Amino acid sequence: MLSIKDALEAVEGRWKLLILYSLCSGPKRFSEIGREVAGITDKTLAKELKALQANKLIKRDVYDTSPPTVEYTITKHGRSLNKVLYELWNWGLAHRKEVIGK
Repeated sequence: MLSIKDALEAVEGRWKLLILYSLCSGPKRFSEIGREVAGITDKTLAKELKALQANKLIKRDVYDTSPPTVEYTITKHGRSLNKVLYELWNWGLAHRKEVIGK
């Protein structure tokens, strides 16, 4: 039970899995993630990115440009969720069809 609790705490909430899904296609800047994850505020995105970093699911890279460029990338540990994300995506399609009929 403890391992399930740990897993749920790492990806809990409305946004973390959507952010991870967004980063599966490659590194992104803050604003790019914000555009892909519709409805998230900048404040919430910043908080969720910090939580994902703390759980070593993503990394934040700062590049020495003017102004500094910051990119977020899914880590190897984060990529271990790819199968879970894919299955959740598939289940979501089936669920949508079952409930909404589309």
